[in-house]
Amino acid sequence: MTNLAIHGGTPVRRQPFPAWPVYGLRERRMLLGVLKSRLWGTLGPRTAEFEKTFAEYLGVARCQSIANGTISLEVILRALDVGPGDEVIIPPYTFIATATAVLMVGATPVFADIDPATNTLSPAATEAAITPRTRAIIPVHIAGIPADMDALMDLSSRHGVPIIEDAAQAHGSEWRGRRLGTIGRAGSFSFQLSKNMTAGEGGAVVTNDEELAERIWSIHHIGRRVGGPWYGHYELSSNYRITDWQSAILLAQLSRLDRQIDARERSVARLNRELEEIEGISTFARDSRATRITHHLYMFRFLSADFEGISKERFIAALSAEGIPCSSGYVEIQKQPLFAHASVRRVVPNLDVAEVELPAAAKACAETVWIGQNALLGGSRAVEDILSAVRKVRAHASSLCESEE
Repeated sequence: MTNLAIHGGTPVRRQPFPAWPVYGLRERRMLLGVLKSRLWGTLGPRTAEFEKTFAEYLGVARCQSIANGTISLEVILRALDVGPGDEVIIPPYTFIATATAVLMVGATPVFADIDPATNTLSPAATEAAITPRTRAIIPVHIAGIPADMDALMDLSSRHGVPIIEDAAQAHGSEWRGRRLGTIGRAGSFSFQLSKNMTAGEGGAVVTNDEELAERIWSIHHIGRRVGGPWYGHYELSSNYRITDWQSAILLAQLSRLDRQIDARERSVARLNRELEEIEGISTFARDSRATRITHHLYMFRFLSADFEGISKERFIAALSAEGIPCSSGYVEIQKQPLFAHASVRRVVPNLDVAEVELPAAAKACAETVWIGQNALLGGSRAVEDILSAVRKVRAHASSLCESEE
């Protein structure tokens, strides 16, 4: 019997990783300020301040706060007049919201495979998927890792198709020194609980297109127009606003974002260097054009054939038992039962994606392991524990193989 924790041995790490979300006196003061102001609703002073501050941080002309990251994608699509009969190209390795936002406006999601080097949308596969009905392309910056924005923006220019950046996991990441979310026609952010900037829930849309920004403002505000009457509603929409409570927390969260990114970058640099030396583990090489990565997740590849043939699920169970919280990550979203549901069939009657085969995405789902971003904030001790745990599991991999059922 080995000393692996999954077999009853002592775990490598017994103390928790840094708790998430992080908060402090600034959050307390900001929330107390909203409480005392009695301006608890939407369109308040803290929301206006957050939108201005976040836009300045990103280096973009306009920021519109939104109820959540899912709605932010939908609002952008509506503002671009994407609807029934249109197609939107998306990757299969992403959260379901990237696809459902397209369906919610009545358009058809078209899946293009990913680049194995980054797990983000492949420009070559994207170009192959473009048709006369293509109205938008949504690259997703998974884990804060940039998609190839040079190639995608070239596609956008040549085909006249706007790029909508899904930057839900990429607050502060950069491509050639430009913040993600600001390179395409518009960018979408999420402030859901797990995100690197969080208010529990919330989102934002950013753009340098003033006309588009005005349309987005109207759509998020029940179809009103800037400067128009309160009871003047000019298009079909809904209430997608956030409150000053959320904006107050986001202002505080933004004040510590850069320090947290720097800490994660240091942790990932060491993990990449030392995990690469372990047989059966492969790390993601960094594109030199990715000048900063916020690392919402730490992703690495588990190669079963080089790890005594044990399954990824067994590896994750063993590593988790050693005190390292990790997960299997996404499944290919085009295989979700959602797409066969009657509600989807009413929107896009001829949608048939269950048999779509995307080899790079399938391989990513089979091999990729995730470690949450909070573990990357634990400093050198946390990194050493992650490394020690992986080394320990590797040293005793044969015992895991023998005990698999």
